[in-house]
Amino acid sequence: MTENVIASPARTRAILAAHGVMPKKSLGQNFLVDRRVLERIVAAAELDRETAVLEIGPGVGALTEFLARAAGKVVAVELDRRLLPVLAETLAPYPHVHVVHGDFLELDLPAFFAEHFAGWTKRAVVANLPYYVTTPILFKLIEARDEVPLCVLMVQKEVAARLAAQPGTKDYGALTIAVQFYAEVDYVMTVPKHAFVPRPQVDSAVVRIRRRPAPLAAVPDERLFFRVVRAAFSQRRKTILNNLAHNLEKGGSRAAARALLEASGIDPARRAETLSIAEFARLTQRLHEWTTR
Repeated sequence: MTENVIASPARTRAILAAHGVMPKKSLGQNFLVDRRVLERIVAAAELDRETAVLEIGPGVGALTEFLARAAGKVVAVELDRRLLPVLAETLAPYPHVHVVHGDFLELDLPAFFAEHFAGWTKRAVVANLPYYVTTPILFKLIEARDEVPLCVLMVQKEVAARLAAQPGTKDYGALTIAVQFYAEVDYVMTVPKHAFVPRPQVDSAVVRIRRRPAPLAAVPDERLFFRVVRAAFSQRRKTILNNLAHNLEKGGSRAAARALLEASGIDPARRAETLSIAEFARLTQRLHEWTTR
């Protein structure tokens, strides 16, 4: 790759200054300037010329440029109107890159993919996510998993730890289960604060989220499954017995919760973070049987 890449502190600052753009904290604008990190992101996304990529929040185009050199098509969705002329300039050498002005969270993703990715069977989402909207973006991507088989995302380090966590650890929780139920999560790398302009206050990390062929466990009702999970984690320091007794809508008495747990082969004295997804699925199955008979 030539030296005249966007991803350097000096060039990024020069681009912003030339366009009179100051990064907005309210939009979580921390621009990635470490090309080694960008190379690792592109490698994790397993891109080739048969792959079309959706990028969320291209900023000044540093990651977009690396994606453009590896993928067959890149569509970048940018919320900040001030950055549109910046991107028109920095991405001019790449005619297969298309910038769309809009809020990713407002997009109808199936319609968006039908419009921009028709005919592209290999698809990926690659993005440096703003911290303040990481969780809603994650849930939107999970909901649209049929359109998005692979995501490589830069997120806050603590969020990455939660996404990749295993049962029995302090990071394991409802977010872990919500993502791992549908996808395999790999922790790719930690990214220090100095890889960005301006520097954020915390370190970041890259995770790869690959859609599973089918959910990790069979459940009779996915909404009920996630209600059980949310109830179980409602107060982490309490036992699963106490949380289910106080937060589960049906049969929410202590005796009913104890009977449900024992019927599921789960010690009522355990805490939610010790339960595997398979155990939550078994608990959901028993609850479904009890409430539908």
